[in-house]
Amino acid sequence: MTRAYDLAIVGGGIHGAGVAQRAAAAGYHVLLLEKSALAAGTSSRSSKLIHGGLRYLETGQLRLVRESLHERTALLRLAPELVRLERFHIPVYADTRRRPWVLASGLALYAGLAGFARGASFGIVPRLAWDGLDGLATQGLERVFWYHDGQTDDAALTRAVMASAQRLGAELAMPATFIGAELWDDGAIVQYMAQGAQVECRARVLVNAAGPWAAQVARAVSPAIAVPDVELVQGTHLVLDAPPPARGIYYVESPRDGRAIFVMPWRDATMIGTTEVRFRGEPDRVAPSTGETHYLRGVLRRYFPRVATATSRAFAGLRVLPGGEGHAFHRSRETMYAVDRESAPRVVSIYGGKLTTFRAAAAVVLARAAHALPARAARADVDRLPLPPA
Repeated sequence: MTRAYDLAIVGGGIHGAGVAQRAAAAGYHVLLLEKSALAAGTSSRSSKLIHGGLRYLETGQLRLVRESLHERTALLRLAPELVRLERFHIPVYADTRRRPWVLASGLALYAGLAGFARGASFGIVPRLAWDGLDGLATQGLERVFWYHDGQTDDAALTRAVMASAQRLGAELAMPATFIGAELWDDGAIVQYMAQGAQVECRARVLVNAAGPWAAQVARAVSPAIAVPDVELVQGTHLVLDAPPPARGIYYVESPRDGRAIFVMPWRDATMIGTTEVRFRGEPDRVAPSTGETHYLRGVLRRYFPRVATATSRAFAGLRVLPGGEGHAFHRSRETMYAVDRESAPRVVSIYGGKLTTFRAAAAVVLARAAHALPARAARADVDRLPLPPA
């Protein structure tokens, strides 16, 4: 007998888990398919930040920054064991492209967009305290700003959200590999492999939350649905065998191209990232490149020369950005959504998005799918539901 669900979700990253939690809380029957492990892809290879995205102010993405800061406040309240505020430092040197007045203006706007909530304060580190900034190079240093943003364990957060979804009744099939879906007027027949056998289920709505694999999932739907113009961009981090910065996180500017780079504590080590390089291969084969490693070590030599030669390991992840010309740094980080039809959609796809805004993305998905779903009695309010570690 073919099992029936309100929503079948493909992808066990933060967005898939977020949709599963919100849908289950709303009373829907939910199945999530994950081919390997929760947060096995991008959701364990991020910069581990729950932040508004200070740098997005440069490209005028005010709505995204405001939404992200709102979500940061919510996650600090709902998941205090998983999301914590950290002090960030922005050093300004004689050759820094972003001048002090620009940064001061940006930080004031950032605080305003946060609604002057917890963690919205900012200021300047006194010159007498510079020598205590974890070995930060001081030659040519003119000013050091500080502000706050959030840090998390991205994989642990994903597991916590999925555990919450399961407590609310969502089902998890893992490992389960999506094969394809056949659309009918009232939903979809979803085929997948689990425990060495092909299985199928019915779903009123198929949610494509497969991250870098989302375009592949969309192309496996019949009849064919539109796939937006998107591009995969690789981001690499180095984790160095060096004591973690004790004063917090450093937000520095690459001397090569001006990109924003974070140097931060991660467990018992120092982490630096991220790069942005176009990726044209199979998502399963993403791996750090020698060029990216050299690029990040060059940043370390400029700002933290004492740790620049430490041994390291590297990891790489993929983000989905809108297609187009020009540098990925200037592309929108807004989450993109696609439906197979506007009225009562049978497929809702998520492309891109940020770790920070997964809850908001899940709310959009359910709103888009609402006319295709039956009335159900809600089980919980996710805006009041604590997220303890799984």
